[in-house]
Amino acid sequence: MSLFSQKLPSRKKNYSDWYNALIKAARLAEPSFAKGSMVMLEDGFKIWEAIQGGLDKKIKETGHNNVYFPMLIPVSLFSREASHIAGFAPECAVVTHYRLQQSGKGEIKVDPDAKLDVPLVVRPTSEAIIWPHFSKWIQSYRDLPILINQWANVVRWEMRTRAFLRTSEFLWQEGHTAHASAEEAKEETMKMLNVYIKFLKEEMAMPVIAGQKTVQEQFSGAEATYTIEGLMQDGKALQLGTSHFLGQNFAKALGVTFSNEKGEAVHPWGTSWGVTTRLMGGLIMTHGDDQGLIIPPKLAPHQVVIIPIPTEERYQEAVLAKVDWFAEELKAAGVRVKLDNSNRHQPGWKFNHYECKGVPLRVVVGSRDIVQDTVELVRRDTHEKVTIRVVELIEKVKELLTAIQENLYNRALQRQKEATREVTTFADFQEIIKRERGFILAHWDGTTATELAIKEATQATIRCIPFAQEPIPGNCIYSGKPTTKRALFAIAY
Repeated sequence: MSLFSQKLPSRKKNYSDWYNALIKAARLAEPSFAKGSMVMLEDGFKIWEAIQGGLDKKIKETGHNNVYFPMLIPVSLFSREASHIAGFAPECAVVTHYRLQQSGKGEIKVDPDAKLDVPLVVRPTSEAIIWPHFSKWIQSYRDLPILINQWANVVRWEMRTRAFLRTSEFLWQEGHTAHASAEEAKEETMKMLNVYIKFLKEEMAMPVIAGQKTVQEQFSGAEATYTIEGLMQDGKALQLGTSHFLGQNFAKALGVTFSNEKGEAVHPWGTSWGVTTRLMGGLIMTHGDDQGLIIPPKLAPHQVVIIPIPTEERYQEAVLAKVDWFAEELKAAGVRVKLDNSNRHQPGWKFNHYECKGVPLRVVVGSRDIVQDTVELVRRDTHEKVTIRVVELIEKVKELLTAIQENLYNRALQRQKEATREVTTFADFQEIIKRERGFILAHWDGTTATELAIKEATQATIRCIPFAQEPIPGNCIYSGKPTTKRALFAIAY
């Protein structure tokens, strides 16, 4: 039986089962043979390409150029930045041998005589390899700033994995920059965070809350980490992107200096920032429903699917000719179109199929439409149907695609607002986390001890210290100490 003739599990009954079943049914990805790894299938990769292409354009508009660095990094380079390696050490995959050998019985095993003199870390992130190259490129303040980005794969040896959200190998974009002043680097850090915020809002229709990570949660080796946090439909938070002010930490550890305008040898200031294929998981969980995926029109590989229903034989030829014409007209108008005039499946199967795939708008043409010179349009986000005259097609399709894009963002934003609560007592905090989850804004005394105690008691972590808040006097919900600092808490993926 085809996957598209089966119902997905209900989100409300079992969100995890729904998520996994949707990925399978929409053919976005499937598990591979190495534990914790996945194959991103054609339909999934098309969406990732749309995310990658749109974001790559915005990154280049800010003056960054793409490069590529090796995925194998000598462990000796990691060792030079102690706090950085300490943060990543438990997740690192390491290459210790460079050759396999085959026994007489045909068994394949590591050749013990082919041990590497210096073990190689499989890239978990690239600061340790990029900054030694910066040391060769930077001599004078005239060489700064350096603004680079790379699209690459990363390996972090995760114990508990889930497609797109947490896999041992994933795809990402990582930007790395070096600057002549701390102020310039800090400005860069916030600029790129805002690039992410704007992209998620305008292209992915995903609202986020931006803020600073606590010392406990920030990137290893950074002086400050800034984050964008999304809220999924099950009330869990998902970190969707980060931007790090590295200070001079990597420059000092890896011996990078430049001659400033006074002729003094100083260390440059750095940043790094990135998003990953986790955005795919966020897209699924922000917009998907019990029928399947919903893709915002700006990202959709196919914004419109056209399905003919030639119920009467005498109109069959006319219907097929009409849908061909519709497809060409829409393509000429800049709309990404899928025409499914195959006879392998019934129309009902096709409707379910493309709903599961998340195509934003369906155009249906039947025998009656030929007679009446009309066409039926069906929205994926609301399932609303409208019958229009053929002459209105181009204008109405564009109008509905814009409306769908806006509606997806607005309803996700409304859901986020409704699930964001302010509390003043730890008892209320515990009750909300247990019963409803969501974002909780609460006073926090600023100590790591309190942060860890709350996590131990509730599993909730501080997602960030939000930017968009005024200092309000109050008492920490856990310790009772007076404070004006409020943190955003949630249980996170």
